Amino acid sequence: MQQTQWVVSANRSILWSLVVMLCCGCLSPQQVFSGTRPNIVLILCDDMGWSDLGCYGGEVQTPYLNQLAHEGLRFTHCYNNAKCTTTRASLMTGLYPRQGGDHLLGEAMVTMAEALKKVGYQTAMSGKWHLGGQFPLRPVDRGFDHFYGLLDGACHYFDPSKPDPDFKGNRVRVFVDGEEPVITFPSDFYTTDAFAERACQQIRQMAELEAPFFMHLAFTAPHYPLHAFPEDVQDYQGVYKEGWESLRLKRHQRQISMGLVDPGWRLPERDPEVEPWEDQTHASWQSQRMATYAAMIDRMDRGIGKVLQTLTETGLEQDTLVVFLSDNGGCAEVYSQDLPEHQPGSGDSYMTCGPGWAFAQNTPFRRFKTWLHEGGIATPMIVRWPTQIAPNTVSSQVCHIIDLMPTFLEVAQGTYPTQYRGRPIIPCEGVSLTPIFSGQSLPGSRVLWWEYRGSRAVREGPWKLVRDRKRPDWELYHMEHDRTETNDLAKQYPEKVTQMAKSWQGWHTRMESP
Repeated sequence: MQQTQWVVSANRSILWSLVVMLCCGCLSPQQVFSGTRPNIVLILCDDMGWSDLGCYGGEVQTPYLNQLAHEGLRFTHCYNNAKCTTTRASLMTGLYPRQGGDHLLGEAMVTMAEALKKVGYQTAMSGKWHLGGQFPLRPVDRGFDHFYGLLDGACHYFDPSKPDPDFKGNRVRVFVDGEEPVITFPSDFYTTDAFAERACQQIRQMAELEAPFFMHLAFTAPHYPLHAFPEDVQDYQGVYKEGWESLRLKRHQRQISMGLVDPGWRLPERDPEVEPWEDQTHASWQSQRMATYAAMIDRMDRGIGKVLQTLTETGLEQDTLVVFLSDNGGCAEVYSQDLPEHQPGSGDSYMTCGPGWAFAQNTPFRRFKTWLHEGGIATPMIVRWPTQIAPNTVSSQVCHIIDLMPTFLEVAQGTYPTQYRGRPIIPCEGVSLTPIFSGQSLPGSRVLWWEYRGSRAVREGPWKLVRDRKRPDWELYHMEHDRTETNDLAKQYPEKVTQMAKSWQGWHTRMESP
């Protein structure tokens, strides 16, 4: 594994980029948008931890995403909604999820594809939708000219027509091309490859027209089931034999050397759901689970490389804004097949990584997918826009996935509509990230809120208030000094707890209002 060399090179490039920016001055927002409207490629992966990519401290071989980071901007304080559906709803609408009680994609909402189409963009999507499988909730109903992929949340990687195992309900997932169901797949099919290849195809087709385009590529990888080609898994044999605690320590040290985390933030103790590695009686089987997961990310990275190459071949690289992020943190779920007698990787298996590896995937943070501590809601995000964003830069400004909608509309020289299809719509709740692109700060201060399955959180400036659904009391953390959430200050600052809890309750009440 050649991560150390990349870290040194990246750090040198970051320093050089800062020198250039200091000498030449940052681009103003007016300079950013003075030219032709860019194409937009939004890439979303599924259930990937904050530290899995090489450019975020991981050992998984991700040269194409590393290069994307080398040529663009990495965010260290970007947030998602801790779960597949809620993240996708916010990403598509620029709104907090479940407005009016339980609506993910209601009539009073406009999608990113609809808004961009309204200002002249071509729109296409390949991959996982997970926001509705019937009219009027399908991608082709909500602004996408073309859609290929999965309407559900997960499927068999080698053959999506195969039903889920009995313990998952034996359901057949819905895979479509446009409006037509896809029920047969070639023998060499693999969803990650198919999604990337279709995205490349759509980019080539849209490149032939003068209008700019919006391409949304949403991988299911590395979401369970753990399915990967044997030759890909082979590349990671022995990499994880020392276990999740050792892996977490190594990733953390690389993150510090990269300048992604503050060395003053304490690395949290092992999660209560995680067993000590020394107690594992099936260590080889456990390491194979993580090797399979790594192989899935590796394969996804190669698919992203094909997309980036397609942009180069079509002459669109310089005129395209590319964004990559994850929908939630690493997943700690466990199913009945997560037993040593079942080997991960093959199409005959249906397995997860389990809490031990999710603990490492989310380094240096606490908790996992569906939880509102940082391990559940922190997402790696990389943005590349040649000539407009300085290369090899890192931003620690706080942002949220609801911010991508106004960002895309601003670079598209459009505005968020007040109504759509003759109906008034909910105003966008995000803010444009374009000041960050030009080396500036977002205006003013903001408050962010979360809720999922009884867990709740609010972030206000440097403060974060969070309550675990399994515990009665709020926890309070100062994120500038303790983003890893190891020093609960709730008893020291009861007035702050009361004030922020009231803020969360007001937001929650508003979300539930019809």
